[in-house]
Amino acid sequence: MTGTGSTDGCIFCDACTSTHPAPDDLVLIRGELAYVILNLYPYNNGHLMVVPNRHVGTLRAMTREELDELMRFTRHAEMALAEAYKPQGINVGINLGRPAGAGVVDHLHVHLVPRWTGDTNFMSVVGNVRVLPEELGETARRLRPIFERLAREDA
Repeated sequence: MTGTGSTDGCIFCDACTSTHPAPDDLVLIRGELAYVILNLYPYNNGHLMVVPNRHVGTLRAMTREELDELMRFTRHAEMALAEAYKPQGINVGINLGRPAGAGVVDHLHVHLVPRWTGDTNFMSVVGNVRVLPEELGETARRLRPIFERLAREDA
């Protein structure tokens, strides 16, 4: 893997190369150039990320093919979250650089967070806690079949 920064200890590089397909694995679908993974510390149920396989820290460093798959998976993520959770909105964002809020600076990733009016997202800010009624394994079981169907429909 090449790109900006070091791949040593990169959580996204580790997830990309992992071959353990456990049923509660956080990875929902893998493509040739990108994959979709649940956030281990979600803000809301269904909080996921779309990640390029290659260790790359900026959009400008990505190839057209990587950008195409990243955006196709981002679209599929929006569709899957809408179908599974019926949110009233979805935050979609990329944090480039630590001052922008990037927790993993050198491996770009797109966050998708389902939102509802009155959701408990404020708890992370004021209470330093997260309120999630669904375990990650259940989230994965709920979303994975939708991603698989969307990939077949796009083929």
